Amino acid sequence: MTHNAVDEEILQQWTRRLSQALQILDLELDNHLMLNVADEAAHAVSPMAAPITTFVVGYAAGLAAGNSTIASQLAIARAAEVVLDVCRQPADENPDTAGWVNTAQ
Repeated sequence: MTHNAVDEEILQQWTRRLSQALQILDLELDNHLMLNVADEAAHAVSPMAAPITTFVVGYAAGLAAGNSTIASQLAIARAAEVVLDVCRQPADENPDTAGWVNTAQ
C-alpha cells in the first residue's frame, strides 16, 4: 500500500491527536506497519477484517506493554509480526491444529 507525503503527514497528525486525546503520550506509532497489517488482513480474510485486525494488534500490544517493562513500540511490532504471520498461513490452519507456541504477547 503506497501513500504520498501528504497522506503520511495527515496520518501522523491524526495519530498524535488520538494519542493525546487518549493520553498515550509516549506512543510513536509506525503508520506504515499498521497499514501493512490492515492490508494483509484485508487480502487474507476480507476488507472487513482490516480494522478489527489493527484493533486486536493494539489491544495485544497494550496488554503486553502494561504487563511488563516492554516498550509500547516493541509490543506493537511483536503483535504485528504475529498477525502478519497468521495472515500468511492457510485459511484452514489455526492454533488448535498447528499449536502456535510462543505467539502470545
